[in-house]
Amino acid sequence: MPMDLHYRLQCFVRPQPPGFAEGLRLALWQGTGTAATAAAVQQNLERLDAVAAIAASQQVQLLAFPELYLSGYIVTPELARLLAEPVDGPSLQRVAAAARRHGLAIACPYPERVVVAGEERFYDAIALFDDQGVLLRNYRKTHLWGPDEQRCWTPGYLFAEEGEALTVQQVHGCAVGLLNCYEAEFPELSRRLALQGAQMILIPTAADAWALLSTGERTDRPYPDVSRSLIPAHAIHNQCFVAYANRCGVETVDGREMAAYLGNSIVAGPHGDVLVAARPEPTLLIADCLPSDYGPFHPAGTRYLDDRRPELY
Repeated sequence: MPMDLHYRLQCFVRPQPPGFAEGLRLALWQGTGTAATAAAVQQNLERLDAVAAIAASQQVQLLAFPELYLSGYIVTPELARLLAEPVDGPSLQRVAAAARRHGLAIACPYPERVVVAGEERFYDAIALFDDQGVLLRNYRKTHLWGPDEQRCWTPGYLFAEEGEALTVQQVHGCAVGLLNCYEAEFPELSRRLALQGAQMILIPTAADAWALLSTGERTDRPYPDVSRSLIPAHAIHNQCFVAYANRCGVETVDGREMAAYLGNSIVAGPHGDVLVAARPEPTLLIADCLPSDYGPFHPAGTRYLDDRRPELY
């Protein structure tokens, strides 16, 4: 039976979605829910399938969810180890099946369990599946925020066997790069993806108004809202689309309120323009992202990427 979802649908779309290699019809799910239990994971999987069905009805080609969507963001080291799964585990198999069933690519953040360099390790990861359910990329967060994340997770790509950290993947013929939450605040990362040809940088996040830390203390200020500053700035200086997918509302663990989120999901265009931006409420944001809509940002075709002098940096 389909999950009953209450949400706002916010669209910036043309009558028809972009053709292959022309761009992407992107959707971001901004919602709320429970976290850090096996029941929460099952509920989040059911919601993912329901949202994917709605997105497919809108001819969406890539659907993205917030950071650590499957488990919820609020986890302790103990819960991270309990809930983490391999990328080919049962939860991600269900995500791949949803991508196949609904015919759209899905970026699903999750807690990963895997043996790397001879030891079992845990990562704040993002699995990107194409519209046939084929895994295109399993990205592990490289820049961990704060003591809590550093207690829970290993930074990605410390070991050669993990391969290259920053890569782009083809989704519907469009080059997509992945970053994760805090990594939105490092200009070097988005620039690296742009230099590899990224036409879109997708950044799931968990930016909160407040959260309880593993020490039992409450954060003393909201997470910085970079949605209207750094996100459009990255889009301008890299001349690409940048999408930031956050939660909203209160996240609970066994009925206890553990965090409240800013609900500041946004899609920015290559000129720093805002295509769609959410209010702090459950929302499905949909935007047609077409590079051909944008000419040069500067007169005479001047481009930042062409005029760099990296020998000075």
